[in-house]
Amino acid sequence: MSNLIQSFGVAVRQSREAQGWSQERLAEHADLNRSYVGEIERGRAIASLQTVEKLALSLGMAPSTLVLRGETLRQANLVRGLQLAAIAC
Repeated sequence: MSNLIQSFGVAVRQSREAQGWSQERLAEHADLNRSYVGEIERGRAIASLQTVEKLALSLGMAPSTLVLRGETLRQANLVRGLQLAAIAC
């Protein structure tokens, strides 16, 4: 899977945990299956735009905000990777 998909999953997990919610509670609020939410958080499932909207609205944010959080995490991981590569040289 791509780094963005994995980073989006991390953003979902971090946002869910910030609410103090379990995967089950988020799934219930988003009208999704709990195991599907887990797959998204692990970067093993690609969320559709409709699913992104359900997750984001359940977490009290705009879909674009949730996607941006994933993109921000992806960028931070890329920078970290470049920093580690520079150290190794």
